[in-house]
Amino acid sequence: MSNTGRLEGKVAIITGGASGIGAGTVKLFVNAGARVVIADVQNEAGEALASSLGDAAIYQHTDVSSEADVKAVVDLAVEKFGQLDCMFNNAGFGGVGGEIDQIELGEAYDATIGVMFTGVFLGMKHAARVMKPRRQGSIISTASVAGVMGGLGPHIYSGIKAGVIGMSRSVGLELAAYNIRVNSICPGGIATHIFKPMIEGTDGSNEDTPAIMRPRLAALHPIARSGEPEDIGNMALFLASDDSTFVTGQHLVVDGGLTGMFYRNQQAGIQGGANNS
Repeated sequence: MSNTGRLEGKVAIITGGASGIGAGTVKLFVNAGARVVIADVQNEAGEALASSLGDAAIYQHTDVSSEADVKAVVDLAVEKFGQLDCMFNNAGFGGVGGEIDQIELGEAYDATIGVMFTGVFLGMKHAARVMKPRRQGSIISTASVAGVMGGLGPHIYSGIKAGVIGMSRSVGLELAAYNIRVNSICPGGIATHIFKPMIEGTDGSNEDTPAIMRPRLAALHPIARSGEPEDIGNMALFLASDDSTFVTGQHLVVDGGLTGMFYRNQQAGIQGGANNS
């Protein structure tokens, strides 16, 4: 299906839109006819991306853990483009890690909660504020396969992503009365810079993280390739478009079969054991 015109006349905010999944989605949305506000804290990357897309995109520095920043970017979208049709709460990072008895409360913990959970809550809150009077809209949030099953991410990250799924379901039921859809997307292994700490520690010096991760991620998925930002962007485009007007309160898994593979391997082990009895 061609994406041309699928979002014609629509206005979207994409948080974390300067890189990774966010940047891939920004490009897809603009190509589909949307006008997009790129919300991020990466000023240079965000401004460069907006500049490359012409009048269809603008950049706004936005710390999603700050209510003032989230309110401001929503107000900017309405002021600049006249409305808000889609809020994609995508900003995130790996966050605080470690064994459960070693995780400490503090700056890293607070930042993890602030960006990935409070940021989603604030995005939903302020999107609803401007969508309810128009009685239409789509709110999308990036969750994770780590929120669906255990062992696929750090503890705090996994708990937050499960929370994003639950909050999307709950808010979706509330806002259905206003014809506002609320859904989350659960990516599998997507080749982005989120994997930097797995490769080189936390110095962030290696710009080749996606290329390094692609063969590693391909080995994980039954569909034998890594996920790409556009894979998630295409699901977000569906949820932002009028093709999804009867879809709300759902978590859509886009993982190349990753979560199903764990179930299949478990079943194979059970069957193998039965055959050997």
